[in-house]
Amino acid sequence: MITYSTERRITTDQYITLCARSGMQRPQDPERAGRMLRHANLHVTAWDGERLVGYARGLTDFAFDCYLCDLAVDPDYQKKGIGTALIQTVRDLLGEEVLILLLAAKAAMEYYPKVGFTEAKGGYWIPNTK
Repeated sequence: MITYSTERRITTDQYITLCARSGMQRPQDPERAGRMLRHANLHVTAWDGERLVGYARGLTDFAFDCYLCDLAVDPDYQKKGIGTALIQTVRDLLGEEVLILLLAAKAAMEYYPKVGFTEAKGGYWIPNTK
């Protein structure tokens, strides 16, 4: 049985491992990954017992918008509704007045419209160099 939590935090090692297993390109440097976790203010975890199987990380003001930085599901648990449940938990936490946005990997472009996201055009970004 999968359980979801907004209180249960993950370790830097768990984060790095889940991202790598799920195919997400995130820093493997523990110090940098640790900063990413510490400074995010929205965390939703999915667990199968003691095994971390999914994670959503966001930056939000809880009033107007939220950047969903990570949505990762262990490949052994994909296509079981965990990603959808993580997104729904985020939506429940934020309420209807908060816009959720994200940057999607090419491999996930077909997934997000299926779970309620609309493709956005007209945005801009300055890429990181590391």
